[in-house]
Amino acid sequence: MTSLLVKLFIKDSENYNDKKVRTSYGVLSSITGIVLNLILAGAKYAAGIISGSISITADAINNLSDAGSSIVSFFGVKISAKPPDKDHPYGHGRVEYISAFIVSFFVLFMGVELFKDSVDKIINPEPVKFSFLSLAILVISILCKLWLGVFNKTLGKKINSAPMMAVMKDSFSDCLATGVAAISIIVSAFSDINIDGYLGIVVAVFIFIAGFGILRETLGDILGRPPEAEFVEEITEKIMSYPHVCGVHDMIIHDYGPSCRFASVHAEVPSDEDIMELHDIIDGIERDIYNEYGMLTSIHMDPVVINDERINELRKMTQDAVERIDERLSIHDFRVVEGPSHTNLIFDTLLPSDMKCHDREICQKIEDEISKIDERFFCVITVDHAFH
Repeated sequence: MTSLLVKLFIKDSENYNDKKVRTSYGVLSSITGIVLNLILAGAKYAAGIISGSISITADAINNLSDAGSSIVSFFGVKISAKPPDKDHPYGHGRVEYISAFIVSFFVLFMGVELFKDSVDKIINPEPVKFSFLSLAILVISILCKLWLGVFNKTLGKKINSAPMMAVMKDSFSDCLATGVAAISIIVSAFSDINIDGYLGIVVAVFIFIAGFGILRETLGDILGRPPEAEFVEEITEKIMSYPHVCGVHDMIIHDYGPSCRFASVHAEVPSDEDIMELHDIIDGIERDIYNEYGMLTSIHMDPVVINDERINELRKMTQDAVERIDERLSIHDFRVVEGPSHTNLIFDTLLPSDMKCHDREICQKIEDEISKIDERFFCVITVDHAFH
């Protein structure tokens, strides 16, 4: 069904970096969510009236809220597709994160309201009437929500969409909520025990947990989270695959929304090669990355000596010493200034983002480790911090 809808409504559906294609995916997801949730809301509301169940009626209102969330996502996708302008030179891609953020508050609000209604139902209980029609509506609703969750998960992974992944989580939590409402109907058929209000609280908790999860994840996107390690490694390997590139470091990837990334990176190149040839290679790398990933990349050339046996020996010695402190540490931009009484080893060291260590402390550890090898070696260290 998902493949059929994509085939019918999205042209060039595998060109995920194209903004028009992304917008088409977003519109398809939003309209599908609006239509399906409105149908389910109407059906569940009727079932709630027939059975007198607060948990079913509340679940119907939850579907109505989901339809509202899909409307928010629809406008979020439309706005995020707008081209850059004078006030927003990096585009409007982050609007997708904001729309997912708004969706989370819809979900949280419904969780709170359902909790209040359920407590009132416990205090003032009303009988729940069993109805095969009501039960059938709930079972169909669970199947529809499962499909909607898988549908949004499939589309969301294709285009890396935060709102779609938020809708996916909400849909799966709705399945649990509707399942609890179904239990209330079944229990009413075999017992006079009224558990409707208590099950309503359970539903409210499910909804609230889903809303909080969406809020937390989307807030991370808005504040800025590191790029995926696999993506960083893929870009690094691509740059390293070009001739004369012998090292990559200081990569920073700026996220301005899905498919709207900018990157800066340093590439080490041999200092004894023709500068014009090296510049042409770097231009080619930047162009190829844009064509393949849709990411504008600025690459800075760092000339390094690679054909000097003495410098290569000192570079390896320094790298080994740094790794003895912590195997995650690395060095780059290595240079050597030798004198009659001492030798300066000049280099940068890269600290992983999760390494809690003061710059001066790590420099001292490296200096101590190097001095064990030869007291005539002096280190001039610049500490870099990883952004991934």
